Amino acid sequence: MKNYKVLFTVAVAVVSFNTYAQDDNTEAHNVVIGIPEVAILDLESAAGTTITLGPTAPTEAGLAVAFPSQNNSIWLNYSSIVGSTTEPSRNVTVQITSGTVPSGTTLEVVASADAGSGDGAVGAPAAAVTLSNAAQNIITGIGSAYTGDGVSKGHNLAYTLDLASGAGSYALLDFDDSNTLEITYTLSDN
Repeated sequence: MKNYKVLFTVAVAVVSFNTYAQDDNTEAHNVVIGIPEVAILDLESAAGTTITLGPTAPTEAGLAVAFPSQNNSIWLNYSSIVGSTTEPSRNVTVQITSGTVPSGTTLEVVASADAGSGDGAVGAPAAAVTLSNAAQNIITGIGSAYTGDGVSKGHNLAYTLDLASGAGSYALLDFDDSNTLEITYTLSDN
């Protein structure tokens, strides 16, 4: 019986030493990971973001000016990281923030589908937007995504200046009504 007591005492001492030794060989620390909120939008073009639109003058008496006038040289790029509970998606709106569309005409913009140079939950373009001073959705459902930066990345913007529909629109055309508009795109939370 005495041998069992000695053996038991030795076993307890070994276990106690191993347990104590393990406490000294282990340490832990915290790693804090922070994902930033991102909402950045940019317009890109090979030749600058100022575009000129206008109908083509006739070359023969008795003919009307030729509409429409189109330009698709501008690309919309964005980077976005959303919060799944606080801000699950974003939209891009467009509006005229300075100037007015000349009388007798309409100015529309259409965004293409994303060119595929980025990754994530890129947004879906809306139908053609007839521009006014009220903000309107042009791209919806943007999640955490990026489009790529530069020309031919993101969404191509196609502008069309056309004669307004309805009788008498041509009579409203006035060359003194030519002006510069400021078009503003905003990436915002839903």
